Amino acid sequence: MGCVSDKRWESFPEMLSAGLSLEETEDGEQATLESVQFPYEKVFPVYAMSLSKPDTDSVVNLGHDPIWDAVREEAKLEAEKEPILSSFLYASILAHDCLEKALAFVLANRLQNPTLLATQLMDIFSHVMMNDRDIQRSIRLDVQAFIDRDPACLSYSSALLYLKGYHSLQSYRVAHALWNQGRKLLALALQSRISEVFGVDIHPAAKIGDGILLDHGTGVVIGETAVVGNRVSLMHGVTLGGTGKETGDRHPKVGDLALLGACVTVLGNIQIGEGAMVAAGSLVLKHVPPHSMVAGTPAQVIGSMDEQDPSLTMNHDATKEFFKHVAVGSRDGRSK
Repeated sequence: MGCVSDKRWESFPEMLSAGLSLEETEDGEQATLESVQFPYEKVFPVYAMSLSKPDTDSVVNLGHDPIWDAVREEAKLEAEKEPILSSFLYASILAHDCLEKALAFVLANRLQNPTLLATQLMDIFSHVMMNDRDIQRSIRLDVQAFIDRDPACLSYSSALLYLKGYHSLQSYRVAHALWNQGRKLLALALQSRISEVFGVDIHPAAKIGDGILLDHGTGVVIGETAVVGNRVSLMHGVTLGGTGKETGDRHPKVGDLALLGACVTVLGNIQIGEGAMVAAGSLVLKHVPPHSMVAGTPAQVIGSMDEQDPSLTMNHDATKEFFKHVAVGSRDGRSK
């Protein structure tokens, strides 16, 4: 996908609410062509509606890119409010003509070091993202996931500029593409820098779906043969690891729409079922059924999920039912 041209738009919220298609007339005035129903479901995957298969391809097939438009509009407003950031916002966002190039600039400057120069990294990131439609789709679905699920995410531009969970995830996607191209040493070099800079260690061979939220990101470890499905939410400190030094398929598989709470550890080639919720601090050593809630060390099933998609609601506390379960188990153990 090439860069989207920088057309003039009304302010983004107004454009969405009005649902108008605008073009530039010869005398420079904006003319309304027609009133249309804005394709929310196609442009922005509506996570709250729990669409099983959102039309993600339309995000990169449309003749315009509303997410990029939103990023630019926000950057312009922030530059007016905080003039001290105007140069930074111009260099990071306003100087570029599409989301891919802006993201490449941001990531390159975050990951550079004396031997991996920012200019070299920017060329690598830009080339990969501009020629990989899967990544083009993923970077948009991921940023929408942050907007929808992270209350600390103020805007599209703030996710692009500041959230290291988003940065580490998109850097991994480039490393994964390089790994699949056979450029494994470069992919591993990027993995090392991502770990050093962001505190997130994702093997470039791991497979991660779209619409992922890495909330905070700090301490996340994802092993070589791990698989993470679509629209999964991972809190800080999550580990998807192996159980020894065996080779082969040895890491967890996380189903779509699952939610893994803070400091969850999942070890071995086991399955976390679709729509499952793993409570914070749990140690998971066996398969987790779909749409179930597990908690504890080692983790046990303590109930089923009332909502179908815990990763979207972000409700990941075990509530009082968990403590009742633990109390009953402890009492029964003492009686035996």
